[in-house]
Amino acid sequence: MTKVVGVKFRTAGKTYYFDPLDFSLKAGEEVIVETARGIELGIVAFEVTEVEDNEVVQPLKPIIRKADEEDRRKNAENIAKREKALEICQEKIDARKLEMKLVDVEYTFDNSKVIFYFTADGRVDFRELVKDLAAAFKMRIELRQIGVRDETKMMGGIGPCGRELCCHSWMRDFNTVSIKMAKNQNLSLNPTKISGICGRLMCCLQYENDTYVDLKKGMPEMGERISTIDGPAVVYDVNILENRIKTRLVLEEAKEDGQAKLSSEYYTYKKEEIKRDPKKERKEFQKKNRNPKKVNDDIDLTKLTEEELAALED
Repeated sequence: MTKVVGVKFRTAGKTYYFDPLDFSLKAGEEVIVETARGIELGIVAFEVTEVEDNEVVQPLKPIIRKADEEDRRKNAENIAKREKALEICQEKIDARKLEMKLVDVEYTFDNSKVIFYFTADGRVDFRELVKDLAAAFKMRIELRQIGVRDETKMMGGIGPCGRELCCHSWMRDFNTVSIKMAKNQNLSLNPTKISGICGRLMCCLQYENDTYVDLKKGMPEMGERISTIDGPAVVYDVNILENRIKTRLVLEEAKEDGQAKLSSEYYTYKKEEIKRDPKKERKEFQKKNRNPKKVNDDIDLTKLTEEELAALED
């Protein structure tokens, strides 16, 4: 077991392990640490604890010191310089006519490097831009291309639910989200309904997906013919959460080139009260276990129609 302390550098950023040495640290305290980018100011995410040796990447860098007033003042000055740095960089981008969108800028704590984050549709040759920025800032320059989800995570905002975006407020990593999750929850495939501010599938589609998948097991599909205690029936509606299957009974079987005669009244059953065609269940199992087409993260869903979305994963 190895003693570590968790430190993060953004509100919803990843937590990194550091050697606490002999420091007594509490969650929320500011500390100075050395990272791959240089000296930085971070916030203690959790107090000193022990973790398995295989969870730690050696060598484990130590906490340099607890942040004091001078460190906080220096950090505040770096944040204050952000707006001016963005303005200068945008002017250089416009002068070079580069197809890139500037998102954010960040100074390392020791002012040894300034990092610019941007998005672009493809690769951008920014070698000349780096030279321009180095001449303007007189320090090391790093330009880092990020995706639209990372952009949204950095900038923040309010989601369709009226709350602060999950990715900006608490969610550290992006998990896989698919169209199939929306289908499992019987959600409309209207792109504006299931897309987040970033234009990609909303991360919250995954929150209740496991519950829907579990409840959906054994449930028939719309239009499927099933057996009930009252006789054969055709499914007209399925409510997964309430375990309710709405049907119309088959009063008379279909004749040649005709349709079956169905009851005018609706009959409701639970999943446990019906029987499905074994062939239908086998076909459904095979369909669910084939390899679905995954949504490419580069696709802007807001530019697709409902039919195009539906075709992504059947």
